Amino acid sequence: MKTSNNSLRFLPTTFILVGIPGLEAEHLWISVPFCLLYIMIFLGNGIILHVIRTDVALHQPMHLFLAMLALSEVGVSASTLPTVLGIFLFGNTEISFEACLFQMFSIHSLSIMESDVLLAMSLDRFVAIHNPLRYTAILTLPRVFSTGVIIGLKSIMFMAPLPILLRRLLFCGHNALSHSYCLHPNLIHLSCGNISVNNIYGIFIVTSTFGLDSLLIVISYVLILHTVLGIATGEGRKKALNTCGSHVCAVLAYYVPMIGLSIVHRLGHHVSPLLQAIMANAYLFFPPVVNPIIYSMKTKEIRHGIVRMLSEKRPRV
Repeated sequence: MKTSNNSLRFLPTTFILVGIPGLEAEHLWISVPFCLLYIMIFLGNGIILHVIRTDVALHQPMHLFLAMLALSEVGVSASTLPTVLGIFLFGNTEISFEACLFQMFSIHSLSIMESDVLLAMSLDRFVAIHNPLRYTAILTLPRVFSTGVIIGLKSIMFMAPLPILLRRLLFCGHNALSHSYCLHPNLIHLSCGNISVNNIYGIFIVTSTFGLDSLLIVISYVLILHTVLGIATGEGRKKALNTCGSHVCAVLAYYVPMIGLSIVHRLGHHVSPLLQAIMANAYLFFPPVVNPIIYSMKTKEIRHGIVRMLSEKRPRV
């Protein structure tokens, strides 16, 4: 431990992570479904990325935003894999202070990217439905790529102060976290110092990213529904709404586990450790597992691209 001027206060050199509380003896068996989930995440999102990259017909705004979403989800999963599998496969529950800060920065910044990409996808659907004749003129490829760069820079800039703010906190011997990876709300609750600045900045990040993004997504869908109701034919209305089905599912898959985990963090010690672990793993695994399935099943162009990819790899007789 690194001691401060006050001998009763120090910065921990390591944090203790937890797997599934109460099931420590079964961690090796529990690692099997976790390994399968990671395989599904990397395989599913990898296929989406490969199909979009290799199929020129999919170099359209909607599919490029989907590639950004898949890339950010792969990034989040890659950030948590070392600690999650380290706990369940090898019983390694320790993580250094610096590594914990880096993991926290990666998870939160990539999560902000996911939220921003979902917002960009909702605006893409609004433009496609509201003004289809000017869709390609409004959402040009340079604008799509510029949006991706802005999203990446924004997430880094918003998250950059958090590791600095955490370094100024003081801890009093508490270094046991509630999850198998590092999150900012979990870290600040271990501090025995004044965490008001961290709390205020954390609330600012949540409201200005996830809160604002979700509000704008709702507004965009209100405008989409208003546009759809103005379409004369029932078949036209159905076709327009069908193009939004995958995105609505992706939004729910992302925000519902996040809201659940946020509630668990707010309740703190009033929630059982097992429920905290379940919600943390749902937040981590649910979106990147289900999104490739959703888009493969409900997006015709992606489905056809996967079929073409598989048919090309099939050996010719």
